[in-house]
Amino acid sequence: MLRQFFLYLSRSKRAQRLLLSLPGAQKAAAQFVAGETLPQALAVVRELQRQGMLATLDHLGENVTTLDAARAARDDYLAILKEIVRQKLPSTISVKLTQLGLDLSEPDCRENLRTLAEYAAEIGDFVEVDMEDSGHTDRTLRIILELRQNYPTVGAVIQAYLYRSEQDVRELIRHGVSIRLCKGAYKEPSSLAFPHKTDVDSNYLRLMRLLLESRLYHRIATHDPRMIEETRRVASELGLGKDQFEFQMLYGVNREWQQRLVQEGYRLRVYIPFGREWFPYFMRRLAERPANAWFALRALLTAQRRAPASSAAGGPAQNRSTAEPAQAAERAGSQMIVAANGTTTATMMQTATAARTGIMTTTSSLCHKSGGWSAF
Repeated sequence: MLRQFFLYLSRSKRAQRLLLSLPGAQKAAAQFVAGETLPQALAVVRELQRQGMLATLDHLGENVTTLDAARAARDDYLAILKEIVRQKLPSTISVKLTQLGLDLSEPDCRENLRTLAEYAAEIGDFVEVDMEDSGHTDRTLRIILELRQNYPTVGAVIQAYLYRSEQDVRELIRHGVSIRLCKGAYKEPSSLAFPHKTDVDSNYLRLMRLLLESRLYHRIATHDPRMIEETRRVASELGLGKDQFEFQMLYGVNREWQQRLVQEGYRLRVYIPFGREWFPYFMRRLAERPANAWFALRALLTAQRRAPASSAAGGPAQNRSTAEPAQAAERAGSQMIVAANGTTTATMMQTATAARTGIMTTTSSLCHKSGGWSAF
């Protein structure tokens, strides 16, 4: 239920306005968003390059409402590509088609993406087309396959939680399309997506094997240690070199695994989001592992006071530090839902209880480890 709560917030403009008015909002998002400007994001790419890592840049923004805004987004990505080649950075770009006008005009969206793919081909770069919710899947894949005929610099993203994904993977492989495999981050009905994590994991492993068996260059996006270990095992079983595929992880998530994979000789690309439109992205990150969201909520809601090192009445600060954010989540969760769409008291209390339960189950060690999140 807490996952649904964060996904709801990611779509609610009223909740967004309320949360962004809180002084801790940007601080909370900073762990997962590399600033609001391109220079800030490029500085992160340079640091990752120094550590032997690759990058893909996502200029946050989706569901534009005018074709002028879609063309502006296209031009922003062209500027990003120009800076990548000028600074000789090991980075691709990741773009959402609703940011390029998919919901307004499919032909205009296709042309905007074609412009990016053409320039990426000129400079030897690559365009990763992010997948959005299931309502956009057919159109997104159709545009990718159309452009792939002339531009091998365009790749697709497949979400393992959708029932249809195996069929989509086979079709994309047949056309030689490079794929990023992830689990999925949108709210989907059980008629379209596996509702249980165990089924999603099983499908992810099945699709991962299909990708590696194709011997095309693919991108395995995960923070799940089991998925990582199985990918390494299957790659070894198939005799694939460590440079014949890559792992991808999100900026700010599981840094220990990122460094470990690079040290072992694997290619590791970090997905780096930046820009002013960070709120929906941030909420989806919280939704993917809500049990570990308390530290972000603490900064976001500014409802936590620093506990003393010890207290005769309250006991060690460690106990209070897990209880207080949960109480803050209850209060703020209630306020946000009511402010956003005027739900009933019963619904409000159910969400608050879910927030408290999810947050309280998180141990202090997990919450303070960047590897605690399972975003891809």
